[in-house]
Amino acid sequence: MIVPNVAGVGVAVLLDRTGWLYRVLRSVFFIPVVLSSVVVSVVWMAMLQDEGLINQLLGVRVGWLSDPDLALYSIGFIISWQMLGFCSVVYLAALQGVPQSLLEAASIDGAGTWTRFRKITWPLLAPALTTNTVMLLITGFKAYDHIQVLTAGGPGLGTTATVAFNVIQIGFTANRTGESSAMAILMLVIIATVSGIVLRVLNRREVDL
Repeated sequence: MIVPNVAGVGVAVLLDRTGWLYRVLRSVFFIPVVLSSVVVSVVWMAMLQDEGLINQLLGVRVGWLSDPDLALYSIGFIISWQMLGFCSVVYLAALQGVPQSLLEAASIDGAGTWTRFRKITWPLLAPALTTNTVMLLITGFKAYDHIQVLTAGGPGLGTTATVAFNVIQIGFTANRTGESSAMAILMLVIIATVSGIVLRVLNRREVDL
């Protein structure tokens, strides 16, 4: 949740410029968002295999998806990579709404680039931060496709199994629909509660700003 949020701000700031090159780069960063999670997972699985492109480029032999200590982080990175474009577009839209007059006035007063961003731009990105945080939170809770394709819940016993993954496995594989339904309802309650708390905290931050 933190990585695509932070990286999304950086990408949005870099792409907040005019010109055909920046329009192309915006499309490139957004392409993973519109791709199917299965397609993304298949591509990354090929690159993260023992003899895959990543290990060849690094000159090492690391089990990114087969090592229990690394598999969950690898999946988290892939999901973050796919959601980066979404976060960037939301932040970019918010940046377009920052009044240039405020930035120009601060520049005339002697404020540097970092000071203008910290004092003016970042506070005005608060609604975008709220949107991205809640969306990333929900995405993390309902993660299933990536896990099913990349690790099937492994390696080992449920190393990368999420609540959503267990709900579907219990309901459709083990055919225990009652237990699966109860877990799904519990997951819904947890997501709603956590999302409500996050919304309340971030909305309060928006008001304070």
